[in-house]
Amino acid sequence: MKLEKVIEITRIKQEVKEVEEYYLNLMPKRIQSSSNAINFAKALIGDEDREIFLVLCLNIKNEISAIHRCHTGSLNASIVHPREVFKAAILNNSGTIIVAHNHPSGDCQYSPEDIAVSKRLMEAGDIIGIEVLDSLIVSQKDGVSLRELGVI
Repeated sequence: MKLEKVIEITRIKQEVKEVEEYYLNLMPKRIQSSSNAINFAKALIGDEDREIFLVLCLNIKNEISAIHRCHTGSLNASIVHPREVFKAAILNNSGTIIVAHNHPSGDCQYSPEDIAVSKRLMEAGDIIGIEVLDSLIVSQKDGVSLRELGVI
């Protein structure tokens, strides 16, 4: 009987890119409220011309340990899968995350799809032990927290 090769994964490499100094100056020392996170997300993706899905990975002190642009979508949609969202959190040993995406139209009104994606991510996070603290929608001038609105 011939045995098949078994491949063992011994290392997963993460590409690290430093955040521009401009954004580092805007980054709050600690996320203490949804408005902290909204203002930072607005600075990062608020003026983008396509939907961007962003993951803020937090350490146990609610300090941002990593920022991951998870997906770039079209003018009005972004496909998001839990494995892509949680990959950065797992690689950075984060116990909590905040997710955010922008609405290039400038209207931060949430859609049924926004709620469904947020709830799906929360369920996936519960399973793997990474809590989704909030889901944000931002534009250049505005931003909302789905948790504060009570929809997630």
